[in-house]
Amino acid sequence: MTAEEIEKTLRAAFPDAEIVVEDLAGDGDHFACEVVSEAFRGVPRVKQHKLVYEAFGDRVGTELHALAVKTRIPG
Repeated sequence: MTAEEIEKTLRAAFPDAEIVVEDLAGDGDHFACEVVSEAFRGVPRVKQHKLVYEAFGDRVGTELHALAVKTRIPG
């Protein structure tokens, strides 16, 4: 999965979000993302991260090897 595919998947799940995706090792296998969205307002951080991972469905651990997630609300 490419950084562009990760961003596209996140954009579909969080249309209002500011999204930054980074290839951590330059190997196309280890990524980090930051998702800033109103969808996270009032939601505990663990649940926020779960929502991000759920956007990828069964692709986590297969097409998407490793993704470090950072979430926050705008402001």
